[in-house]
Amino acid sequence: MLSNQFQEIIDRRRSNRKFDPLVKVPDDVIKRSLERAILSPNSSNMQLWEFYWIKNKEEREKYTALCLGQSAAKTAKQIVVFVTRKDLWPQRAKWNYNRLKDAIKGEPNKLEKRGLDYYGKLMPLAYRSDIFGVFAFIRRCMSFFMGLKKPFIRFGGKADQRITAHKSCALAAQTFMLSIAA
Repeated sequence: MLSNQFQEIIDRRRSNRKFDPLVKVPDDVIKRSLERAILSPNSSNMQLWEFYWIKNKEEREKYTALCLGQSAAKTAKQIVVFVTRKDLWPQRAKWNYNRLKDAIKGEPNKLEKRGLDYYGKLMPLAYRSDIFGVFAFIRRCMSFFMGLKKPFIRFGGKADQRITAHKSCALAAQTFMLSIAA
């Protein structure tokens, strides 16, 4: 039965080209949909995104231009903008690290140590960049050699970082849209 309900949501979900001025979407529907979007799957629980809920008419008009003047943006009473924020990786990695560290009682076991290393060492290596490309070179070498033994993500330069952040943000946007349709 639940599968049928989800199918109905998928069948009903459409890309709106123009919004009906008589249909009002309550704020609590948008708020709940944003809360659901936050729970979307994302790369390494880094949540390298921000959401902006724009209700003010003057602000919406500014964003309509950024939406290439599409009629959906012109006729919307509210706009929710999903923005990738790769630059937030240090704060998000630190937050995850501290959350894990605070949950550990006493000396960390092997799994807990791996979690701490993941956010304390691997995430900085994965996202840090420099003008000479040293970190990208190190990432490519690690990916190659570690990938010889087991499946391993091929995470190289800035393009890979950007793609990862965009995929996570796109999943959040999709969750938001499905929630609105529901």
